[in-house]
Amino acid sequence: MPIAKVLGIETEYGVAGGPDFDPIVASSIIVNAYAQRGHTRINWDFEGETPGVDARGLANLTSYAPIVETHLANTVLTNGARLYVDHAHPEYSSPECRTPLEATLYDAAGEEVMRRALAVANQSLDPSQAITLYKNNSDGKGNSYGTHENYLVNREVEFTHIVRAMVPHFVSRQVVIGAGKVGAETEAGMEGDPAFQLSQRAEFFEEVVGLETTLKRPIVNTRDEPHADAERYRRLHVIIGDANMSQVATLVKLGSTALLLMVLEERGAGVFPGLPRHPVDAVRAYSLDPSLSVTVACEDEKRRTAWDFQDELWHLANDHASTRGADAVAGAAEVALVLAQWREMLDGVRDDRAAIADRVDWVAKLRVVNGYRERYDLSAHDAKLRAIDLQYHDLRPERSLAQRVGLRELHGPEAIREAVHNPPTTTRAYFRGQCVARYPDQIVAANWDSVVFDLGSGPLRRVPMLDPLRGTQHLTAKLLETSATADALLEALDR
Repeated sequence: MPIAKVLGIETEYGVAGGPDFDPIVASSIIVNAYAQRGHTRINWDFEGETPGVDARGLANLTSYAPIVETHLANTVLTNGARLYVDHAHPEYSSPECRTPLEATLYDAAGEEVMRRALAVANQSLDPSQAITLYKNNSDGKGNSYGTHENYLVNREVEFTHIVRAMVPHFVSRQVVIGAGKVGAETEAGMEGDPAFQLSQRAEFFEEVVGLETTLKRPIVNTRDEPHADAERYRRLHVIIGDANMSQVATLVKLGSTALLLMVLEERGAGVFPGLPRHPVDAVRAYSLDPSLSVTVACEDEKRRTAWDFQDELWHLANDHASTRGADAVAGAAEVALVLAQWREMLDGVRDDRAAIADRVDWVAKLRVVNGYRERYDLSAHDAKLRAIDLQYHDLRPERSLAQRVGLRELHGPEAIREAVHNPPTTTRAYFRGQCVARYPDQIVAANWDSVVFDLGSGPLRRVPMLDPLRGTQHLTAKLLETSATADALLEALDR
C-alpha cells in the first residue's frame, strides 16, 4: 500500500577560500555566521542517530558507516531545516516536505540561506580570505560531495525489491536531471578521456548496494535510519544524484522518484524494466554519452539506452497515475506538472535540446561551454572550460552562469524568502520550526523526530515526533498560538 511520500534534500556545498584556505574552518564560519545573524543557538540533538544500521539486516564488515561529527557547527532553523558542517562542507538539510513542488521550494530556500550566510561571513573577513560557495558535487581534484534525497517508504516493502525497482531509474535519470561536467577526475572517468559528461557524480560510484557514502559509493544506499517509527516506515536515502541549479530539474528528480516508489509499493518490483547486467558500468557509460546512443545489456535480454529506461519508467508512472491516481505523491495538478515536465525534458534531450535548455542543467551548461570554446578557439580539454563549469554553480548572483542562461523558475523570490524563515505547514517540520521561532531560549536541541526543552528547572523535556505527518499546521497551530511560553506548551501537551 502506498504511503505519503514525505521527502527532502540534503545539499553539501562546495567551499573555497577562507582563513588558511581550510575548508572546515570556512564551513564553520558560514554556519556560525547564519546562526548568529538569526540569533539561534539551538543545537542538533544526536540522540537516536544510527548511521551504522544496514537495511540488509546484517553487519557488512567491509563497509563503514559515515562518521557522525558532533563537534562541528550545527544548528536548527526556523523553517525546520538543519544547517551544519558535514566533513569539510557547509550542508543545508531541508525540512520534511509533503510534495515534490514543496521540496523544490525549500531546496531553493537553502540556496538563499547559503547566500545570506556567505554575505554575513565575508563582512567579517579580510578580502584576501573571502569565501565562495558552489552548489556542485566535485572539486576537480578527485573529491566528490553529495546532494542526497530522502523519501518515506512503507516498511512492508522488502529492501531487495527497492533495489530491483529503483536501480534502472538511478542509473538512467541523469539524461534529464544531470548537472553536466567538463572532463573527468577519477581513474574510471578519465579512461574515456571525455570532454563532457551528463553527471557530476556518476564516475564516483563503485558499488550497486552498500552502506557507505564517501568511499565505495553505492547506487542504492542501505542506511536504515528512518527518523520515524521504524515499524511503519523506512527512509530511502538516495546518494546518487547531482545538485541542480534548475528548479524544474529538481522537481522532476524528486517527483519521478516519488512516483516510481509509489508504483513499487502498490504493484511490486516485477513491473519495472530489467536491471542492467552491470549497473556501475552502466551509470558511468551513460554519463560519458551526451549523444544518448550507448546501450547496455539488461537481465531481461534487452539492450537499453538511458533514454530507453527513462521512457519505460515514464510510461509506468504515467499509466499508474492515470488509472489509480497518485495522491501519495501530490495532488492531481502537481502530479500532472511533474509528468509533463519529465516527458518534455526526456523528448527534448533527444529531439530538440534548444527547447529544454531552460530546464535541463547539462544541456544549458554544455551550450555555454561550447559557445565559449568556439568563441576563443579552445581545445575540448582547456582548463578555462573547467572554470566555466565551476562558475555555472557559483552562488553569487553576479558571478553565477546559471543565473544568466534563462533557467525556468517554479518559485519566485518572494516565495523563497518566505520559505527561508517559515516551515512547511503539512509535516512535523511545522511544529519544529514554530518551536524554534517561538521558544528559542527554552530549546536546547532538536532533531528530525524530537524537540528538547529546558524549562530552567527539573529535567530536560523531550517531545517526540515519530510520525512525519503529525505536527502539521492543521494539528498544532491553535496549540502553539495559545501557548505563550514553552511551559504552557508542554502543559497543554501533557493534557
